[in-house]
Amino acid sequence: MIEKIKEFDIPEEYAKYIKDSYTIFPGFCDVHVHFREPGFSYKETIKTGSMAAARGGYTDVCTMPNLNPVPDSVEHLKVQQDIIDRDAVISVYPYAAITVDEKGEKLADLEALSDKVIAFSDDGHGVQSDEMMKAAMTKSKALGKMIVAHCEVNELLKGGYIHDGVYAKEHNHKGICSASEYEQIKRDIELSRETGCAYHVCHISAKESVEAIRKAKAEGVNITCETAPHYLVMCDEDLKEEGRYKMNPPLRGREDKEALLEGILDGTIDAIATDHAPHSAEEKSKGLSGSPFGIVGLETAFPVLYTKLVKTGIVSLEKIIDLLVYSPRNRFDIPLTNGDFSVWDLEDSYEVDPTEFLTMGRATPFEGETVYGRCLMTFKNGKLVYIDEGRLGIK
Repeated sequence: MIEKIKEFDIPEEYAKYIKDSYTIFPGFCDVHVHFREPGFSYKETIKTGSMAAARGGYTDVCTMPNLNPVPDSVEHLKVQQDIIDRDAVISVYPYAAITVDEKGEKLADLEALSDKVIAFSDDGHGVQSDEMMKAAMTKSKALGKMIVAHCEVNELLKGGYIHDGVYAKEHNHKGICSASEYEQIKRDIELSRETGCAYHVCHISAKESVEAIRKAKAEGVNITCETAPHYLVMCDEDLKEEGRYKMNPPLRGREDKEALLEGILDGTIDAIATDHAPHSAEEKSKGLSGSPFGIVGLETAFPVLYTKLVKTGIVSLEKIIDLLVYSPRNRFDIPLTNGDFSVWDLEDSYEVDPTEFLTMGRATPFEGETVYGRCLMTFKNGKLVYIDEGRLGIK
């Protein structure tokens, strides 16, 4: 287990800028981001994604494998790893795919990849075949690796692109039912129970998912899960006719948001991950129906959570930090040192302005909202990886 760090190794040249009123947090850890490189560098690169993460207080992230080439072999993974080694300003841990090209038809070279990746995932796609997922779990169990699943039953999607709820009905949009998520989670729970494989569920959004995972945990299944900031503070009633509100899974109903908050408070949910998923401005300009799924989140995650959950008294700051720092690290065995931390002014309020982002993505449902908490410096292994010189008064 990772011990909570009480002291930080602050380089002397920067310590003089840290006021007593500032708050220092251990480095945040996001186990679900998309940095788009290789293959889609017009959306994001390892460099810009890791810089955005540093600006958000993150010192460690795990990158999803829906890339080109898909990291389904050692050769394909090397293309991504070489870029990480060259360009990343923080620690970036790649996932490998569960299946070849994430098509769900043939297992990737899990054995050869196992010591080079954080876990296996076909994120962006649910593994449709029960037999394929069972084979993946059996192999992963033997290798001592975790299966990290995007749960989605394709035949239940029916062309939907937002939640099948209030907003879809009022505005004549095609909806995605919650069952498309929780039915596959229930299947995977049984497979995890049968195989003994460590299993982690990505970006849960539905109340039924929370309940299924809560029940499985109580029964001793080796399962954890994550949700994202937007599912905790928004619901489908907050939607607007803009691509920056479109993500997968979609913003669900008010009762789903409340169930997720209950899951946070009672320990059912183990991590808050951003599912940071940048696209070009042109791609996200086509409204709810025409835009691709995905929003950015690394630079807004903590300020949104702090403003909307901590300052309102819904969730304690200690709980949020556990979900951003300790719990995901413990599950994924990601180390934390005294040199991994960020410095924040929690009293600084400002409007979210995507033009200031370091990510290449600009699509955020929080654009224009007033939030509290500004990251002033981030250090990785004692090295400065982000600084807001203007706010610190450095000339």
